[in-house]
Amino acid sequence: MPSLLFCGPKMAACGIVISIWGVIMLAMLGIFFSAKSAVLIEDVPFTEEDIRNDKSPPQNIYSLYNQVGINCFIAAAIYVAVGAISLCQVRLNKRQEYMVT
Repeated sequence: MPSLLFCGPKMAACGIVISIWGVIMLAMLGIFFSAKSAVLIEDVPFTEEDIRNDKSPPQNIYSLYNQVGINCFIAAAIYVAVGAISLCQVRLNKRQEYMVT
């Protein structure tokens, strides 16, 4: 029977730690971008032409804030998936320790 184990216990534990950190950081960034935090204006991808050509410039910037916030939430969800895979690897490694061959 093929094994689903593809990484060792230390790498799996490292994946869990990095996933927890990534989920917390990206979820907070997503919240702050959705709240349209002025501190994060440098991370919103807009040009001067976007402001000049738009009839209501704040709406254009707000939509860009929301898009970046959604991207942060998507990246946090990917980190959740990586953390779940790492957790499964930790459990498989522990099960392999107890197996007698």
